[in-house]
Amino acid sequence: MFKSYHKFLLSAALVVAASSSASAQYDASRVYPFNGKKVIDGGVTYPLKDGKVAAYFVNTKAHKTDFKLGRKALKCEIDAWDMDVMYDGTGLPEGHGTPDEGSELYETKCASCHGDFGSGGGGYPALAKGNAYELHKTLKYQRLHPDDEGPVRVFGTYWPVATTLWWYIKTGMPHPSPLSLTDNEVYALSAYIVQLNELKVDGEELDDDSELTRDNFLKIDMPNKDGFEPKIRKGPDAVREYFDNPKNFGANKKRCMKDCFDGKPVVQRINGRGIADYIPPLSTTRDLPPKKKGESDSEGKKLYEANCAVCHSTDAMGAPKVGDKKAWETVLKKGLDKVLQNALHGINGMPPKGGTNLPDDKIKEIVEYMISASK
Repeated sequence: MFKSYHKFLLSAALVVAASSSASAQYDASRVYPFNGKKVIDGGVTYPLKDGKVAAYFVNTKAHKTDFKLGRKALKCEIDAWDMDVMYDGTGLPEGHGTPDEGSELYETKCASCHGDFGSGGGGYPALAKGNAYELHKTLKYQRLHPDDEGPVRVFGTYWPVATTLWWYIKTGMPHPSPLSLTDNEVYALSAYIVQLNELKVDGEELDDDSELTRDNFLKIDMPNKDGFEPKIRKGPDAVREYFDNPKNFGANKKRCMKDCFDGKPVVQRINGRGIADYIPPLSTTRDLPPKKKGESDSEGKKLYEANCAVCHSTDAMGAPKVGDKKAWETVLKKGLDKVLQNALHGINGMPPKGGTNLPDDKIKEIVEYMISASK
């Protein structure tokens, strides 16, 4: 067990560089010159060398370089995915969009999963539940009784910075085709979600035709901006400083691994309530719901519902909707073999096998079910 939480895991080369003697003992009071920063609980910060973190710099001379595994990624290909957007706005591009524009985009690209007006549903999270400033108060709620209200954690009430919203939409949404939205479309969707949460931008709520841009995006007032310890919006150096002082945390304001408090620990319970105290009581039945008359229980249907329904249960994703006879008649004009080939190898925005790792015969069962359910 390290006695100092500032202990660095230094390679022999770095130890020599930091000290005149390779056998010198670590001094917790000293900030080593190779990085100039203290770190948290044995963590390490490394300097950069040629754009790479020095401790992980690859010695290409020590390895063969004649591997025949694809090709080196082009700069434009790397840049297409390298789009970190930081808490202070670093990486946030220029652009603009209004809630009205975002509403139209949301209906076509987002509502099928996130519900009308961001209400959530089908296993996908809600994006708004009303006025975020009022609902922010619920984060202190605890369910001490079965009918008690719990905290409302959505973007507006819980997230400390708004730039994460822009970044997540741009790089991850819509689910079947990430990175397909333009910067202006992301601004429009962000504006719509900000409006749904009734958040203020530079002191005012957004009207339907109010533009959200890079400049006023950084003025979105998030009610939970200081709801985390430490205050992460101040940056990594402030976090290091916070954890460098044990008085900022812990019951006895000091670091300890044993004898941290007097007496024996007490396990906290919520009023000692058991499962029978819930209203209505929680069911312990493990039976499946009764089948509807004429309902199919095929393996293909089960696999479809578990793996493919997110895109094929709606026509908003650009995929043929199961049950849409006309859409599937058009698809089947290519021939069944071609449909199976596209399902296995991917087509347009759909990845191979729909992004699953199912064997070929299971994919075939899914396709056969989708076709039979669309006649």
